[in-house]
Amino acid sequence: MSTGAPANTTRHAAPASDAATTASCIPDVSIAALFRLAAPILIAQLAVIALGVIDTVMAGRLSARDLAAVAIGSSIYASVFVGMMGVLQALTPIAGRHFGAGRYDEVGLDLIHGLWLAAALSAVGAPLLLTNGQWLHWVDIEPAVRPIASTYLVALGLGLPAALATRAYVAIHAAVGRPTVTMTINIAALGAKIPLNLAFMYGSGPLPALGGAGCGVATAVLLWGILLANWLVWRLDPFYARFRLADAAPRAPVWRRQRELLRLGLPSGGSVLIEVTSFTFITLLLAPLGAVVVAGHQILVNLVSTLYMLPLSLGVAGSVLVSQALGAAAPSLARRAAVRCYWLAVGLALLLATALFFAREPFVAAFTTDASVAAVALGAIGLSALFHVFDAMQAAASFLLRGYKVALAPMLIHSMALWGLGLLGGYWLAFHTELGARLGGAASFWAAADVGLILAAGALSWILARVTRQHWAA
Repeated sequence: MSTGAPANTTRHAAPASDAATTASCIPDVSIAALFRLAAPILIAQLAVIALGVIDTVMAGRLSARDLAAVAIGSSIYASVFVGMMGVLQALTPIAGRHFGAGRYDEVGLDLIHGLWLAAALSAVGAPLLLTNGQWLHWVDIEPAVRPIASTYLVALGLGLPAALATRAYVAIHAAVGRPTVTMTINIAALGAKIPLNLAFMYGSGPLPALGGAGCGVATAVLLWGILLANWLVWRLDPFYARFRLADAAPRAPVWRRQRELLRLGLPSGGSVLIEVTSFTFITLLLAPLGAVVVAGHQILVNLVSTLYMLPLSLGVAGSVLVSQALGAAAPSLARRAAVRCYWLAVGLALLLATALFFAREPFVAAFTTDASVAAVALGAIGLSALFHVFDAMQAAASFLLRGYKVALAPMLIHSMALWGLGLLGGYWLAFHTELGARLGGAASFWAAADVGLILAAGALSWILARVTRQHWAA
């Protein structure tokens, strides 16, 4: 099953050392090539975000209670899933270097070890979601919201193994310049989301009406369908034949390869977990202020998360080109790709943040008809627009550093800036200061998050500049 021609991001060159080896793949690092690679990644990521947006909109049309349950449930799920997903993202720069060096069998082994790692992560993460009573006990939410959020989390717990295994395939697709595969599958899943939501939320035939919790059941069904589609592409698309191992090749995990994945993946996953939980924990901390405040904050999270997909996509594309260039022993091309990617991400973020601020009322109106919820969102939307600019800066720098296999320093910076200044600072400002009382709970957290993110973006940008110069001069 072919999904189209491979992305035109590489050109072949004879190897420098051994003519008998597979030719290295020297990447095209032009701006056009960067956009060709980033565009399908962006569309694929927007499709994923749209799944969450659909849940937010459809649950919001039911009631503030259902919307709050989906917001809290998705925040808890993200706290479990995203860090594990970040660990698997280490596959992209590792496989990208193998692809750049023409070591195609190694790419196939990378996928196998990524799937083993996904299985191990699922064994840890799924029980946390299936037995969610303790999570919901910690969150001071309205009693009527609790059972909806619990059912939502159980459904997503059943879908977690499929979600993590899919991330291994997604990482490989990106590493070999084929993000169109992920894009195609995600668009198909998006088309099925609304009908599935309707069936599980309102009931259909033997299916009971689950309300907001039906969003989670629909997502779990889609996650297993997406995994099946990725497996079929890997098995049937002729492009991937060069990476598929012979039937006699060993499939058992090798600790040396798992150690390489974990050495890059654990701090990468830590960074992603810190970034996401700096959002999700805000949702949980705002829960005592009521469903209206939580729902208003969730609208801003959805808007900023959607905008974030552009710098994320550029960062992933830049990371791929950097890793391919380094694998092909072309550090000057790697530096050129990094510089172009970084400034494109920052420039486009400025444009998007401006558009968000000046079109804030129609954006918020698309999510809710509740005037109180809209007022909470509009009160902090200027702070969220500023947040996006520096979020783009730090995201581009973080992903590009992963292309250079630098992950520990970004994780430490994220922990201090986002958790320390952003999350804890926001809690102090919101609940223990007069300024926070005037700003409101949601706006207080967004203001503190802005301060933390500005510092993180500056530090990561400085490290990126230093690392690119070191590799270029070596």
